[in-house]
Amino acid sequence: MAYELEDITTSQRIFYYLLQKRELREEEEILLYKAYTENESIMNLVKSQGELADSNIERYGNVIYLIPKEDNDFLGFSKALLKYTLCKSTATDKDYYLVQFVILTLLVEFYDGQGSTSKTRDFMKVGDLLNCISDRLKEGASYQEDEEEDGGLAFINMLEAYEALKSDDRGSRAKTTKEGFIHSILSFLQKQGLIDYIEADEMIKTTKKLDHFMDYNLLNKNNYNRVMRVLGVKEVE
Repeated sequence: MAYELEDITTSQRIFYYLLQKRELREEEEILLYKAYTENESIMNLVKSQGELADSNIERYGNVIYLIPKEDNDFLGFSKALLKYTLCKSTATDKDYYLVQFVILTLLVEFYDGQGSTSKTRDFMKVGDLLNCISDRLKEGASYQEDEEEDGGLAFINMLEAYEALKSDDRGSRAKTTKEGFIHSILSFLQKQGLIDYIEADEMIKTTKKLDHFMDYNLLNKNNYNRVMRVLGVKEVE
Protein backbone atom coordinates (compact mmCIF):
# COMPACT_ATOMS: atom_id res chain seq x y z
CA MET A 1 0.00 0.00 0.00
CA ALA A 2 1.35 3.40 -1.02
CA TYR A 3 1.27 6.21 1.54
CA GLU A 4 1.16 9.93 0.97
CA LEU A 5 4.32 11.78 1.99
CA GLU A 6 2.26 14.09 4.22
CA ASP A 7 0.78 11.10 6.08
CA ILE A 8 4.24 9.59 6.60
CA THR A 9 5.57 12.88 7.96
CA THR A 10 2.59 13.32 10.28
CA SER A 11 2.92 9.75 11.57
CA GLN A 12 6.59 10.36 12.35
CA ARG A 13 5.69 13.53 14.27
CA ILE A 14 3.13 11.59 16.30
CA PHE A 15 5.52 8.74 17.05
CA TYR A 16 8.33 11.11 18.03
CA TYR A 17 5.91 12.92 20.35
CA LEU A 18 4.98 9.57 21.92
CA LEU A 19 8.65 8.72 22.40
CA GLN A 20 9.09 11.99 24.27
CA LYS A 21 5.89 12.03 26.33
CA ARG A 22 4.73 8.36 26.29
CA GLU A 23 1.19 9.67 25.77
CA LEU A 24 -0.69 12.04 23.49
CA ARG A 25 -3.75 13.77 24.96
CA GLU A 26 -6.51 15.21 22.80
CA GLU A 27 -6.74 18.45 24.82
CA GLU A 28 -2.98 19.04 24.60
CA GLU A 29 -2.26 18.17 20.94
CA ILE A 30 -5.62 18.21 19.20
CA LEU A 31 -4.23 18.32 15.63
CA LEU A 32 -1.96 15.29 16.12
CA TYR A 33 -4.72 13.48 18.00
CA LYS A 34 -7.25 14.05 15.21
CA ALA A 35 -4.70 13.05 12.58
CA TYR A 36 -4.26 9.70 14.35
CA THR A 37 -7.92 9.02 15.12
CA GLU A 38 -9.44 10.29 11.86
CA ASN A 39 -6.90 9.03 9.33
CA GLU A 40 -6.52 5.24 9.18
CA SER A 41 -3.33 5.46 7.10
CA ILE A 42 -1.63 7.64 9.72
CA MET A 43 -2.83 5.36 12.52
CA ASN A 44 -1.45 2.29 10.75
CA LEU A 45 1.88 4.01 10.13
CA VAL A 46 2.22 5.00 13.79
CA LYS A 47 1.33 1.48 14.94
CA SER A 48 3.91 0.05 12.52
CA GLN A 49 6.59 2.31 13.97
CA GLY A 50 5.53 1.14 17.41
CA GLU A 51 5.96 -2.50 16.38
CA LEU A 52 9.45 -1.77 15.07
CA ALA A 53 10.26 -0.17 18.43
CA ASP A 54 8.96 -3.29 20.24
CA SER A 55 6.00 -1.35 21.63
CA ASN A 56 2.23 -1.12 21.32
CA ILE A 57 0.34 2.04 20.45
CA GLU A 58 -3.09 2.05 22.09
CA ARG A 59 -5.86 4.63 22.45
CA TYR A 60 -7.84 4.56 25.68
CA GLY A 61 -10.51 7.23 25.93
CA ASN A 62 -9.07 10.50 24.60
CA VAL A 63 -5.43 9.54 25.16
CA ILE A 64 -3.01 7.66 22.88
CA TYR A 65 -0.31 5.72 24.74
CA LEU A 66 3.04 4.22 23.81
CA ILE A 67 3.37 1.00 25.82
CA PRO A 68 6.73 -0.82 25.67
CA LYS A 69 6.42 -4.58 25.43
CA GLU A 70 7.44 -6.77 28.33
CA ASP A 71 11.02 -7.44 27.17
CA ASN A 72 11.67 -3.92 25.88
CA ASP A 73 14.63 -2.81 28.01
CA PHE A 74 15.29 0.27 25.88
CA LEU A 75 11.96 2.07 26.27
CA GLY A 76 10.95 0.12 29.36
CA PHE A 77 12.87 -1.05 32.40
CA SER A 78 15.30 -3.94 32.54
CA LYS A 79 15.29 -6.37 35.44
CA ALA A 80 18.65 -5.03 36.60
CA LEU A 81 17.46 -1.41 36.53
CA LEU A 82 14.25 -2.20 38.41
CA LYS A 83 16.17 -4.15 41.02
CA TYR A 84 18.60 -1.26 41.48
CA THR A 85 15.79 1.32 41.63
CA LEU A 86 13.36 -0.47 43.91
CA CYS A 87 15.33 -2.93 46.04
CA LYS A 88 18.02 -2.69 48.70
CA SER A 89 21.65 -2.76 47.55
CA THR A 90 22.12 -6.43 48.49
CA ALA A 91 18.95 -7.51 46.66
CA THR A 92 18.64 -10.97 45.11
CA ASP A 93 16.13 -12.30 42.61
CA LYS A 94 13.63 -13.08 45.35
CA ASP A 95 13.63 -9.37 46.29
CA TYR A 96 12.96 -8.50 42.66
CA TYR A 97 10.07 -10.95 42.46
CA LEU A 98 8.72 -9.53 45.71
CA VAL A 99 8.54 -6.12 44.00
CA GLN A 100 6.48 -7.63 41.20
CA PHE A 101 4.23 -9.34 43.73
CA VAL A 102 3.63 -6.06 45.58
CA ILE A 103 2.62 -4.30 42.36
CA LEU A 104 0.39 -7.19 41.34
CA THR A 105 -1.27 -7.22 44.75
CA LEU A 106 -1.90 -3.48 44.53
CA LEU A 107 -3.55 -3.90 41.13
CA VAL A 108 -5.80 -6.72 42.30
CA GLU A 109 -6.87 -4.68 45.33
CA PHE A 110 -8.03 -1.86 43.05
CA TYR A 111 -9.36 -3.89 40.13
CA ASP A 112 -11.32 -7.14 39.99
CA GLY A 113 -12.04 -7.52 36.29
CA GLN A 114 -15.83 -7.65 36.74
CA GLY A 115 -18.71 -5.53 35.43
CA SER A 116 -18.53 -2.53 33.10
CA THR A 117 -15.40 -1.21 34.78
CA SER A 118 -12.67 -3.18 36.50
CA LYS A 119 -12.11 -0.63 39.30
CA THR A 120 -13.59 -1.51 42.70
CA ARG A 121 -12.24 1.16 45.06
CA ASP A 122 -11.15 4.80 44.96
CA PHE A 123 -8.26 4.72 47.41
CA MET A 124 -6.21 2.49 49.69
CA LYS A 125 -4.17 3.22 52.80
CA VAL A 126 -0.50 2.21 52.80
CA GLY A 127 -1.01 0.31 56.06
CA ASP A 128 -3.80 -1.74 54.47
CA LEU A 129 -1.53 -2.57 51.56
CA LEU A 130 1.21 -3.74 53.93
CA ASN A 131 -1.26 -5.99 55.76
CA CYS A 132 -2.63 -7.35 52.50
CA ILE A 133 0.85 -8.21 51.19
CA SER A 134 1.75 -10.00 54.41
CA ASP A 135 -1.51 -11.97 54.45
CA ARG A 136 -1.24 -13.04 50.80
CA LEU A 137 2.38 -14.09 51.17
CA LYS A 138 1.67 -16.15 54.28
CA GLU A 139 -1.36 -17.75 52.68
CA GLY A 140 0.57 -18.57 49.51
CA ALA A 141 3.55 -19.97 51.44
CA SER A 142 1.26 -22.14 53.57
CA TYR A 143 -0.48 -23.48 50.50
CA GLN A 144 2.84 -24.12 48.78
CA GLU A 145 4.10 -26.11 51.76
CA ASP A 146 0.91 -28.17 51.99
CA GLU A 147 0.83 -28.97 48.29
CA GLU A 148 4.61 -29.29 47.87
CA GLU A 149 4.28 -27.46 44.56
CA ASP A 150 7.26 -26.60 42.42
CA GLY A 151 5.38 -24.44 39.89
CA GLY A 152 3.93 -20.98 40.23
CA LEU A 153 5.28 -18.21 42.40
CA ALA A 154 7.90 -19.01 45.03
CA PHE A 155 5.82 -17.68 47.92
CA ILE A 156 8.15 -19.09 50.56
CA ASN A 157 11.16 -17.27 49.09
CA MET A 158 9.24 -14.00 48.73
CA LEU A 159 7.92 -14.28 52.28
CA GLU A 160 11.51 -14.74 53.51
CA ALA A 161 12.56 -11.62 51.60
CA TYR A 162 9.63 -9.65 53.00
CA GLU A 163 10.16 -10.75 56.59
CA ALA A 164 13.88 -9.94 56.29
CA LEU A 165 12.86 -6.29 55.96
CA LYS A 166 12.66 -4.45 59.27
CA SER A 167 9.47 -2.81 60.51
CA ASP A 168 9.62 0.90 61.29
CA ASP A 169 6.55 2.95 62.15
CA ARG A 170 8.51 6.21 62.24
CA GLY A 171 8.17 6.79 58.50
CA SER A 172 11.52 5.33 57.45
CA ARG A 173 12.40 5.59 53.76
CA ALA A 174 15.25 3.06 53.94
CA LYS A 175 14.77 0.18 51.50
CA THR A 176 15.80 -2.22 54.26
CA THR A 177 12.46 -1.55 56.03
CA LYS A 178 9.01 -2.68 54.94
CA GLU A 179 7.77 0.89 54.96
CA GLY A 180 10.72 2.18 52.93
CA PHE A 181 10.49 -0.71 50.48
CA ILE A 182 6.82 0.02 49.81
CA HIS A 183 7.53 3.76 49.63
CA SER A 184 10.11 3.22 46.86
CA ILE A 185 7.62 1.15 44.83
CA LEU A 186 4.78 3.66 45.25
CA SER A 187 7.07 6.58 44.35
CA PHE A 188 8.18 4.72 41.23
CA LEU A 189 4.58 4.05 40.16
CA GLN A 190 3.74 7.70 40.72
CA LYS A 191 6.63 8.81 38.50
CA GLN A 192 5.22 6.58 35.77
CA GLY A 193 1.88 8.36 36.06
CA LEU A 194 0.07 5.24 37.28
CA ILE A 195 -0.90 6.25 40.83
CA ASP A 196 -1.26 9.31 43.03
CA TYR A 197 0.71 8.63 46.21
CA ILE A 198 -0.34 11.11 48.90
CA GLU A 199 2.44 10.65 51.46
CA ALA A 200 1.04 13.01 54.10
CA ASP A 201 -2.16 10.94 54.32
CA GLU A 202 -0.46 7.60 53.50
CA MET A 203 -3.05 7.19 50.77
CA ILE A 204 -2.87 5.59 47.32
CA LYS A 205 -5.15 6.50 44.43
CA THR A 206 -4.99 5.30 40.84
CA THR A 207 -4.76 7.62 37.82
CA LYS A 208 -6.96 7.67 34.73
CA LYS A 209 -4.02 6.27 32.79
CA LEU A 210 -3.95 3.12 34.93
CA ASP A 211 -7.77 2.91 35.03
CA HIS A 212 -7.93 2.98 31.23
CA PHE A 213 -5.20 0.38 30.86
CA MET A 214 -6.78 -1.99 33.37
CA ASP A 215 -10.27 -1.62 31.90
CA TYR A 216 -9.03 -2.53 28.44
CA ASN A 217 -6.87 -5.41 29.63
CA LEU A 218 -8.07 -6.82 32.96
CA LEU A 219 -11.71 -6.94 31.84
CA ASN A 220 -10.53 -9.60 29.42
CA LYS A 221 -11.51 -12.68 31.45
CA ASN A 222 -8.48 -14.67 30.31
CA ASN A 223 -6.13 -11.95 31.57
CA TYR A 224 -7.99 -11.69 34.87
CA ASN A 225 -7.88 -15.43 35.48
CA ARG A 226 -4.16 -15.46 34.69
CA VAL A 227 -3.50 -12.75 37.29
CA MET A 228 -5.51 -14.60 39.91
CA ARG A 229 -3.68 -17.86 39.20
CA VAL A 230 -0.37 -16.06 39.72
CA LEU A 231 -1.62 -14.89 43.11
CA GLY A 232 -2.48 -18.46 44.05
CA VAL A 233 -6.24 -18.39 43.40
CA LYS A 234 -6.92 -21.62 41.53
CA GLU A 235 -10.45 -20.99 40.28
CA VAL A 236 -12.37 -17.84 39.59
CA GLU A 237 -16.15 -18.11 39.48
